[in-house]
Amino acid sequence: MRRLTTGALLALLMLGSAPAGAETVAERLPACLACHGESGTSANAGVPSLGGMPADYVLTQLYLFREKQRVADPMNAMAEGLSDDDLHALGEAMAKLPPPTPAREADPNRMAAAQPLIAKHQCGSCHGEDLAGREQIPRIGAQREDYLLATLRAYKSNARAGYDPTMNEVAQGLSDAEIVELAYAVAHR
Repeated sequence: MRRLTTGALLALLMLGSAPAGAETVAERLPACLACHGESGTSANAGVPSLGGMPADYVLTQLYLFREKQRVADPMNAMAEGLSDDDLHALGEAMAKLPPPTPAREADPNRMAAAQPLIAKHQCGSCHGEDLAGREQIPRIGAQREDYLLATLRAYKSNARAGYDPTMNEVAQGLSDAEIVELAYAVAHR
């Protein structure tokens, strides 16, 4: 079971006590940061780091959560009642946070072994050579390894659909061993 920090637990409790749309973006932002990391780097298993994420990507994901086109609790509840202006403001706030850095030093052998996979699947062509993302494409470099692993597996099984089918198509050709190596290498870049 995933352990939540005290701040994350308080944020979740506060969500249940306030009516949707009653909070301003400034009032909602601490709840976002309680789970996704005050400095933009998540310490919570399975929760992505959002620091340095392109604002348009955050806006799009929040829109999908708000409209329940992407289902993930508590994000659907968090996005409920957000206006389009709120989505823009939250996207801009996340983009201004510093991007995460790899949590530990990478194994050079694993990194070298994964480079052909990164090249073969052209990760850099969409996410950028530095994997920092752009526009509506997420920053994946230095993302939580557990999150990347779960996300790639979800794309492969079609449990998670993107707003376009690109990642689902890419993931179809990956073995689970390749997913493990890609997640490791991307998380350590």
